[in-house]
Amino acid sequence: MQRSVEIIKCLKKEYPEAGTLLRHSSPFQFMVAVVLSAQSTDEQVNRVTAELFADYGTPEALAAIDLSLLEEKIRGVGLYRNKARHLKKLAQIIVEQHQGEVPSEFDKLLSLPGVGRKSANVIRSVAFKKPGLGVDTHVHRVANRLGLVNSKLPEQTEKALKEQIPEECWSEAHHLLIFHGRRICQARKPQCNNCLIEGLCEKRFGK
Repeated sequence: MQRSVEIIKCLKKEYPEAGTLLRHSSPFQFMVAVVLSAQSTDEQVNRVTAELFADYGTPEALAAIDLSLLEEKIRGVGLYRNKARHLKKLAQIIVEQHQGEVPSEFDKLLSLPGVGRKSANVIRSVAFKKPGLGVDTHVHRVANRLGLVNSKLPEQTEKALKEQIPEECWSEAHHLLIFHGRRICQARKPQCNNCLIEGLCEKRFGK
């Protein structure tokens, strides 16, 4: 745990601005943005949600939208047809089963269409300020390269990271590892010469 804590401490100094880049004004809007972000960039999602949330930023409005119109509204992100179906159904469930409020419980979030473990962790963390450590491609890659974990699946990486990073640092660690993965520890050409935590890295490039 000591090395993981030291890594997080160093990254915090390097990326004091680390946090979500998805624009939202409610837990529901954040959940929609997270679902849309799969296989899309934050910039793409923000462009789409700027218009979408203007008229359909509540569970009630999104639940009532015509599916074909929703598809058109989110066409700018990847897999938009599947995401449209997930979002409409998700909004309906929020309205019908949760009185229009996004649940904060992990298992209830997981039961929603389009919400997997990564998304549930991120929603809990950002929207509700509860412990959560989402593992996307950046977190999985960086954690394995550093040697903090040795896993092939994101679920394994999540479990291993949660065991060695203090719970109160889970959310922060998620954002810091993403920022580092985007800016320095990139998939194809990691900038090891510019990496402030190179001395703490085991450089496992097989992941």
